[in-house]
Amino acid sequence: MMRLFKKYLKEILLVVGALVFLSPVYIMLVNSFKSRSELYENVLALPETLTFEHYIRAMDRMNFGLAFFNSLVITIISVVIIVILSSMTAWMLVRKDNTLSRIIFMTFIATMLIPFQTIMMPLIQFMDQIMSTTGLPMLNTRSGLIFMHVGFNASLAVFLYHGFIKSIPVSLEESAEIDGANKFTVFWKIIFPILKPITVTVIILNVIQIWNDYLLPSLVLTDQSLRTIPLATFYFFGEFTIQWNQAMAGLVLTIIPVVIFYVFAQKHIIRGIGEGAVK
Repeated sequence: MMRLFKKYLKEILLVVGALVFLSPVYIMLVNSFKSRSELYENVLALPETLTFEHYIRAMDRMNFGLAFFNSLVITIISVVIIVILSSMTAWMLVRKDNTLSRIIFMTFIATMLIPFQTIMMPLIQFMDQIMSTTGLPMLNTRSGLIFMHVGFNASLAVFLYHGFIKSIPVSLEESAEIDGANKFTVFWKIIFPILKPITVTVIILNVIQIWNDYLLPSLVLTDQSLRTIPLATFYFFGEFTIQWNQAMAGLVLTIIPVVIFYVFAQKHIIRGIGEGAVK
């Protein structure tokens, strides 16, 4: 009897926990279909009529097509560079097992512990100095934002790749080198294909993080034509009024692409993290 009680109690707690975590999504979704009067009457109630009027207005005000293009370009290029550089870096740090390699790896780990909020203002000032000194486009450009995304997200990727590569036998590389393969061929023809599980995990985690990022783009991008989707939702929050129904519709449009991506790729996350961190 006690065992049955514990079983049902656990299931009830899981259901309650799921409802708590899904409640913001429910509130956002149902209120995106409501008129302003309905929204202020009862936030939790279902809409009286189902209309996509607010979504059409939200897409127009957000300039959704351009914002989607900016987010897509920034996310794809950032993730590709992170995957290439982080995998190569982790491979060299594992294979060159000396004091310098360990110091570099621990430096990567240490940077993961630094909150972005503590360095965001010095970062922008530093990037402004680089731009004024060298002429490199670091601020208010997609390339500058991509550069910063790579810098902030490479540490976790190196950590995951590092743990996975340690499980790969060195004999595979030695056999290839005996057959005449150089370092470049060894990595791209032998090592990188083996890294597929952890590479998928790195891609998923970085796509979700970069696509949803608001703080860094808000500091770097000022031109309206360069704004990403999270930045485009700023249009609904005025100084004196907030159009909550359109804002909710805009937020739904913001999360739909990454939710679809996550649904199709989620099976790789746990397996990749486990293989990368445990091995």
